[in-house]
Amino acid sequence: MIHSRSKMVMPFNMNKVTHYFIKTDEGGILMIKAKNSRDKEQISLIRSHLKKEHNLFSKADFKDPKTLHGMNMPGLKTLTKSKGKYKVEYKELKDGAQLTFISKDTTVIKAFHTWFNAQLKDHGKDAKSHE
Repeated sequence: MIHSRSKMVMPFNMNKVTHYFIKTDEGGILMIKAKNSRDKEQISLIRSHLKKEHNLFSKADFKDPKTLHGMNMPGLKTLTKSKGKYKVEYKELKDGAQLTFISKDTTVIKAFHTWFNAQLKDHGKDAKSHE
């Protein structure tokens, strides 16, 4: 399902990237990397996508994951109501980019972990829980 719907939200080729959903004690790291570290087109598309998501997620706007994964995606109800209870940091990587989610609120941290678990399940072989 994710591959067929991905173009609704993500500009890059899903077959050429790997998603990482790494849970941390403070929230988590969402990382997207090009499978070929010399694929400048995919790297550029990953970065533009995650910059956009950074802006939205910082405002507790999770419309893109809802579009892709469904309106009732686990964890998003809590995260959508948690504006100001977490921060999101964007970082470029040599082969992509990442977003780091940081909170001190245990309910928010649990929601990030729940959301990451749902994404790992939905993305299947295209996603990993560690680098």
